[in-house]
Amino acid sequence: MQTLIFATNNKNKVEEIRAVLNDEFEIKSLQEAGINIDIPEPYDTLEENATEKSTCIYQLKRQDCFSEDTGLEVAALNGAPGAKSARYAGEEGDSQKNIHKLLTNLIGIENRAAQFKTVISLMLEGKEYQFKGICKGTIAHEIKGKSGFGYDPVFIPEGSHLHFGEMTLDEKNKYSHRKKATALLIKFLKEYHG
Repeated sequence: MQTLIFATNNKNKVEEIRAVLNDEFEIKSLQEAGINIDIPEPYDTLEENATEKSTCIYQLKRQDCFSEDTGLEVAALNGAPGAKSARYAGEEGDSQKNIHKLLTNLIGIENRAAQFKTVISLMLEGKEYQFKGICKGTIAHEIKGKSGFGYDPVFIPEGSHLHFGEMTLDEKNKYSHRKKATALLIKFLKEYHG
């Protein structure tokens, strides 16, 4: 079984990706791989931030690894918060403050179209490959549900009346941007190792 370091300490992201992988690959979080660093996300695009994280870990460990960066892109806010989603309301990365700022910025705005976008950056034998997943939906007027994380309580994916925050992980994975990107990653790895 191939082992990959997942360049994150976000337990929610690790859980979501492990649920998709179904034990086909062993995933180690930074903590499980004995890496105790915070990797900066200095760029304005998800693609550049994902590359920064995977490259940093590959240079450190010389092991196959991948990272992901996910952003919420709201049409009426010109794609914001985008790459700054985790720190939209400040560097401490407080989800409740981020949601409050988002809902405040959308007061009086009819167009609430949005999408979650995930970019996975895989470093395999020193070469980078990227995979993207998008989930289109809308931003709700109110917070619902205790599941998920980040903006899940205010995001309703296309094709559902439930907020991500009201869904189980299995239900969310029917729509999930992260699942779509991870599925492309798995397909690539299977073909690569053929």
